[in-house]
Amino acid sequence: MNKRQRIKKNEEFQKVFKRGKSFANRQFVIYVLPKQEQQMFRVGLSVSKKVGNAVVRNQIKRYIRQSLLELQEDVRQDADYVIIARHGAAALDFHETKNSLMHVMKIAKVLKVKKLKSE
Repeated sequence: MNKRQRIKKNEEFQKVFKRGKSFANRQFVIYVLPKQEQQMFRVGLSVSKKVGNAVVRNQIKRYIRQSLLELQEDVRQDADYVIIARHGAAALDFHETKNSLMHVMKIAKVLKVKKLKSE
């Protein structure tokens, strides 16, 4: 994910919170705000101090960014996303984080579900 794909400003976060829809599972809450004119999706990450110390919070953010990088082709492009990590996210490794993110994105219907080829 490059820097143009990140939401940084507080007013952009607030716009997604107020106008977007939220979806959640045990580890993450995701806010989705569709934007028709947008070519690539943008993501804002929020990990509270209640989740853990700085090392834990940064690790969670790295896991989320890497998961989104791997899922980039399957994520709906014309939207802004804000992902909030809940306390349970601190105990997850990378693969569990990716699976949990995929789960909440499928609930939000922003992830294309890949169909397996039957042999």
